[in-house]
Amino acid sequence: MSEIRQDNEYKQFITQLKSQIQSAQIKAAVSVNCELLQLYWQLGEQIVEKQAKAQWGEGLIKQISRDLQTEFPDMKGFSSRNIHMMRQWYLYWHQEPAIVQQLVAQIDQAPIFQIPWGQNLLIISKANSSEEALFYVQKTIENNWSRAVLTHQIELGLYQRQGKALSNFDNHLPSPQSDLAQQTLKDPYCFDFLNLTEKHNEKELEAALTENISQFLLELGAGFAFVGKQYKLTVADKDFYIDLLFYHIKLRCYVVIELKTTEFKPEHVGQLNFYISAVDDILANEQDNATIGLLICQSKNKTIVEYALKETGQAMGVSEYQLTRQLPKDYQSSLPSIEAIEAEIGGLGDE
Repeated sequence: MSEIRQDNEYKQFITQLKSQIQSAQIKAAVSVNCELLQLYWQLGEQIVEKQAKAQWGEGLIKQISRDLQTEFPDMKGFSSRNIHMMRQWYLYWHQEPAIVQQLVAQIDQAPIFQIPWGQNLLIISKANSSEEALFYVQKTIENNWSRAVLTHQIELGLYQRQGKALSNFDNHLPSPQSDLAQQTLKDPYCFDFLNLTEKHNEKELEAALTENISQFLLELGAGFAFVGKQYKLTVADKDFYIDLLFYHIKLRCYVVIELKTTEFKPEHVGQLNFYISAVDDILANEQDNATIGLLICQSKNKTIVEYALKETGQAMGVSEYQLTRQLPKDYQSSLPSIEAIEAEIGGLGDE
């Protein structure tokens, strides 16, 4: 056999094959996880039913554990504690009509079967309601969070912060973009990963965020692609500089972020309004949606913000930020790669 020449056509071909294999591996892993969780659900359901009908006591779970481990010595997951958690997991979600309805309709599509067992147990142990639990299930699916990242998101109260920024999106953006934009923003933003003095200024805050861009992107949420800091815009032969400029892949628009290390003031809105208009005219193209702005300040008065946002002609939101705890080292694990972000941005022009 003659050796195949390593030309561009072959390289593209082998890259395609590798991609298909990796995709199949991921699908296989997801399928195995789904099958395992369906088994756990069925075991939990049957234990609950037997305990109710036969009035078997607490010793039932320990006996089941011994018998199953004897019968399947090479199979993990049949400890007394794990079987007890199967029962608790079933009882937790059995009270949620939306989950039960989906299980009856199409069991393999239920979201709780799409995430690992460890994440499932973490969610039901830490969430304060089934609505909050389902929120974290969906977010884990969307972002492929590890257990460490999920733990930190719950501890930082993402459920309580998501979509809570004060904004005027309903008045300036069409539906459903206004709803998506609102859910994209948080209040407050947690900049735990920054080591700043109490009297830090805006330049120090901006520098610290860009030096820790991976953590900042994760705190902003899925879809944000970093364009630049102190981004220069020239208007009428004068240079203006945006603190931070992003592009949001899902919203398909630029996002202008201005940082203020003071309490919110109405005049901040005028500055942000100007930057949004300039980005729309200078940077955005016909395929882009209207640019939105986000003002992140140290503190704010809700009434003052609401009055200020009524007077602006551009879509913007206002949030606070806080500096508290440290992030775990593997917090970065759920971030998309730079290549993935570039590929998504590059694909925008093809649609």
